[in-house]
Amino acid sequence: MKYLLLCIALISLILIGCEGGPDSPLGFSLPEGNVKKGAVVLTKYQCLACHHINGIEQATGINNPDLNVRLGGKSTKVKTYADLVTSVINPSHKLTQGYPLAIIAVEGESKMKNINDVMTITELVNLVTFLQPHYELIPYRSTNYQFYGY
Repeated sequence: MKYLLLCIALISLILIGCEGGPDSPLGFSLPEGNVKKGAVVLTKYQCLACHHINGIEQATGINNPDLNVRLGGKSTKVKTYADLVTSVINPSHKLTQGYPLAIIAVEGESKMKNINDVMTITELVNLVTFLQPHYELIPYRSTNYQFYGY
């Protein structure tokens, strides 16, 4: 019993300690964005040269078929505001084996152009506000196992 209480106390301390600290995102919040202005940002930075969004046409003459990464669509995981912000400012944070090799540089980093020094925070907020509704959450289909009672 002592061992169980000690384990519970230790786990509680670890979980409490994970919330704070100087690198914690706790308390971080950006202002609300504007969807229409986000569409303008998408065009301004020529995002559709390497990305495509269902229902949105790419401008003529701006196309890079080797780097055609889909934004939006159906997903079993919620694309949070924070996920999208991070994807714009740090596109290499979540490269997986499922991505085509064409979007990954030799060093294992994303080929996405770093726009952190030119895009304003307002533009970032508007872009993410524009992108988020293009993701559709589909429920995860779990396997229905039969119950075997004893």
